[in-house]
Amino acid sequence: MRSSQVERRKRTRHLIELGGLVVKAGIVELTGDHRAMIYGAMIWMAEKLTSEGGEYARDTWTKLGKMAFEMDRPTTPNDKVQSQQDRA
Repeated sequence: MRSSQVERRKRTRHLIELGGLVVKAGIVELTGDHRAMIYGAMIWMAEKLTSEGGEYARDTWTKLGKMAFEMDRPTTPNDKVQSQQDRA
C-alpha cells in the first residue's frame, strides 16, 4: 500500500474517532443532531481555550474527560481494554 493511502486511512480513522467522541458525550442527542449548533459550540470551545481562562478550561475539561473514560473501563480482568497504542 502506498504511503499516501496509509496516511489517508490514518486521518480518516482519527476523524471517525473524534466524531465518536461527539456521540459518546451525548452532544448529538442533546442538540437534536443540529450541526450548526454543534459547530457553534466547538467554536465557542476554541475561543475559550484561546482566552485568558483557557488554561483553566483545558485543565478542567481534561480532568472531566479522564474521569469519564475511567468510568467506561471494564470492571473485570477478563474484559478487554484497547489501549491508546493499540488503537493507533
